[in-house]
Amino acid sequence: MEQINHALVAFANFVWGTPILILLLGGGGFFVLYSRLLPYRHFRHAFHIIRGAYDDPRESGDITHFQALSGALAGTIGLGNIAGVAVAIHVGGPGAMFWMWMSALVGVCTKFFTCTLSIMYRGRDSRGALQGGPMYVVTEGLGPRWRPLAILFAVAGLFGTLPVFQVNQLTQIMRDVVAVPNGWASHGHFDFDLLFGLATAAMVALVLFGGIRRVGAVASRLVPLMVAGYGLMTLYVLVAYRAEIPASLALIVHDALTGQAAAGGVLGAVILTGVRRGAFSNEAGIGTEAMAHGAARTDEPVREGLVAMVGPVIDTLVVCTCTALAILVTGVWRGADANGVTLTAHAFERAMPGMGAYLLTVMVFVLSISTMFTYGYYGAKCTNFLLGAERQHYHRYLYVALIVVGAVASLEAVISLIDGMYALMAIPTMVSAIVLAPRVMRAAEDYFERHGLAGSRRRPAELSRQREGNPD
Repeated sequence: MEQINHALVAFANFVWGTPILILLLGGGGFFVLYSRLLPYRHFRHAFHIIRGAYDDPRESGDITHFQALSGALAGTIGLGNIAGVAVAIHVGGPGAMFWMWMSALVGVCTKFFTCTLSIMYRGRDSRGALQGGPMYVVTEGLGPRWRPLAILFAVAGLFGTLPVFQVNQLTQIMRDVVAVPNGWASHGHFDFDLLFGLATAAMVALVLFGGIRRVGAVASRLVPLMVAGYGLMTLYVLVAYRAEIPASLALIVHDALTGQAAAGGVLGAVILTGVRRGAFSNEAGIGTEAMAHGAARTDEPVREGLVAMVGPVIDTLVVCTCTALAILVTGVWRGADANGVTLTAHAFERAMPGMGAYLLTVMVFVLSISTMFTYGYYGAKCTNFLLGAERQHYHRYLYVALIVVGAVASLEAVISLIDGMYALMAIPTMVSAIVLAPRVMRAAEDYFERHGLAGSRRRPAELSRQREGNPD
């Protein structure tokens, strides 16, 4: 196991080099400049779409805009926001949060482009069902010669969406907060981890075998509740420690530009850690979210791109910032040996003695389970593309079995595996989006013109074509 850990860490460090940073941050910057900030000016319209103003059951797809966003957020608002932020601060210092913000800001535009393409270039699987995602964007948008790039995404996505990180951190907090204090297990107790992994696998299987409609229905109920619940918890912490908030925000910015709190005091380590954790948190440019949005019931690609761009705002700029401030204002990050979800639990326990860690445990349970639902769907879609729709059910059995493996594995091993695969997934996603960016902009200009919305690079030619009863 030690050799496997070292190999996975070396693999993640190798692929997360300067080229990936340039591809994600530089590519996101390209989308921002190329679009002339066009997506950022239409958040109001995006929220009208999310609340169902444009839903049409006659259009192609499986789930509503709101369910697509909820499904994508179920994959992003999870342990990446609680444990991932803690890992970022533990490894890269408070300044890592600043670079997570930067990745989210450009990620808004990145998601607009990648998720518009996920509807624009949907393909048919071996059973003739309509599918979306970067692998179909590559094959349908760029052509057969680019198919190796699509295969790279599907293979990396198969491993990158494994449930090992989610169940690992869920098991850790259940053991440290519930089992050990009550004498049910000792630290590192293999039997408890194994039994809890088996129970979690059974629970996930009940929803996962229901397909995307069941995943979307469950996610649309869980995501709003978990965002609201976690928001109330962090709001309590921030109110209690409100005097520390200005200093914590200043520390984030100062450390982002100096790297003093990072391991070795290297600024590059802060930037790299922030971008890695930002990618794990909001998945902008990675391509997983495009698979969820590719299932949306719509014939307007730009409409789904507008829905998707809301994700990084909710996920990273709001939820991750709440987690980071809770850790910083309580001071638990200084000299702490704890990492991952345990560090975050210490922050809430310090602010709410006797109940903080338990409340967080409930929240982590909901977050991790909902993420596992969505990741199971992502992996099935990758299997579908590689082996055919008639064989995708085999992935579900493997996926459920690996929940048990993740429960007993080490944090270092599982996070390195996911990090490495995310980096590989970013290559096909970003390359195809950059090449096809002119087509997205043509579609966007046409869409905004037809709906009489300000912000297009062209003036609306026929306002009479504006949709009757347009709420905007």
